[in-house]
Amino acid sequence: MTATHSAEAPTPPAPLMTEREVSIIGGMMVMLGPVSLSLYTPALPTLVEVFGTSIATVKLTLTVFFFGFAVSQLICGPLSDAYGRRPVALGFFGIYLSGAVVAMLAPTIGWLVAGRILQGIGAAAGIALSRALVRDQYTGQASARVMNLIGTILAIGPAISPTIGGFLLGAFGWHSVFVAMTCFGLALMTLLLLRVPETNRTPDPRLAAPRAVAASYRRLLSDRGFMRAALTAGSALGGIYTLAAALPFVLIDRVGLSPTQFGVAMMMQTGAFMFGTLIARPLLNRFKAQQLILPGLLLVLTGAIAMAVGPHVVALSTLSVMLPISFWACGCALLLPGCTTNALARFGSIAGAASALTGFLQIGSGFIGTSISALLPSPLLAMTILVPAMAVMALTIHLVLAPRREAAPLEVEPARDLAPDLELAADPLGLVGASGDEIEAGTYRRAS
Repeated sequence: MTATHSAEAPTPPAPLMTEREVSIIGGMMVMLGPVSLSLYTPALPTLVEVFGTSIATVKLTLTVFFFGFAVSQLICGPLSDAYGRRPVALGFFGIYLSGAVVAMLAPTIGWLVAGRILQGIGAAAGIALSRALVRDQYTGQASARVMNLIGTILAIGPAISPTIGGFLLGAFGWHSVFVAMTCFGLALMTLLLLRVPETNRTPDPRLAAPRAVAASYRRLLSDRGFMRAALTAGSALGGIYTLAAALPFVLIDRVGLSPTQFGVAMMMQTGAFMFGTLIARPLLNRFKAQQLILPGLLLVLTGAIAMAVGPHVVALSTLSVMLPISFWACGCALLLPGCTTNALARFGSIAGAASALTGFLQIGSGFIGTSISALLPSPLLAMTILVPAMAVMALTIHLVLAPRREAAPLEVEPARDLAPDLELAADPLGLVGASGDEIEAGTYRRAS
């Protein structure tokens, strides 16, 4: 039995924006969260000195960002279904801007923490609503082209942001990092005001009813297949997010890199992720996306073992730290398409809720990881103990929560139109977008 996207939802009317406009603006929206994270990380050791506080307290600025980012996804998606994409996006980006200004002017570490949680809340709308912007207007190959370009733009942003952040920090001080975020947020809001019409042609306030939203989330949380896929990806990606809090202190304080050199070193991680997406494309023409999950997890585990053992065998250096992380990042690129497909494929009628909850669990793992990392006496312990434990958890979840009946899950054939899945795999934050949109990832069929 086969089901296609067209069977679930009618073809959208003529698009209100060109493919190029949607790609560029959607890519900028999606980049807001990753850039706000990677632009900021080179400044972490400096902030410890500036505010005369502890490493744990400065790490809290990352923890609260993840918390706001995760929780906000569960809210802004349904709101955009109910009241429209444009007003919700403008409102949440306004929250982001206010947070950037608060952080930029922060006189104490407490004010900086407050600014970062506001930034996390506002930035989540970029992830949640950019996908809706595409799905409202395009299907089939056109949607695939747009999603693929958005994924490319998304991969570029976090690759260069640490380098830019390190340069700004060295040349102008830590305030300049938040000036850059403020300018980026203002540019994005200006584009939305001038170039983005309302693409949700059938807003329905009933979709924001707490009872309806809660019922969807209850259904997902009780589904074994959904939880297996979402938690596997969440644990693997959570390791990357936890490393974001530890690496600046390891590479800058222990290895001795400058903030600018740290930014260059981080390109190894993003480069490995992009390499993984490149090798995934031909593999997806031959294998089901789900068949790449276990190889991806084994790459993640390889990186984890090297992270745990390496510092006891070789001296700390840029290569000894970043090479294991590169294996991890490449593995994430392989496992994400299959995990995303498994999580979303059987929930076309509540695809938005499934997307939002997937993102929440993924970023939530980062929140938990960075919270625990902040309690450890040394950032090196987070890299050698906590992060490898998250790799073991990802593999364990995948094996233990294997489906009881193989005939139940829907699978994606190795088909021609897998670019939307590749777009998900090209997301360094592992986030899946908007509420209320049908899934379009090739042709679904029941496993035989």
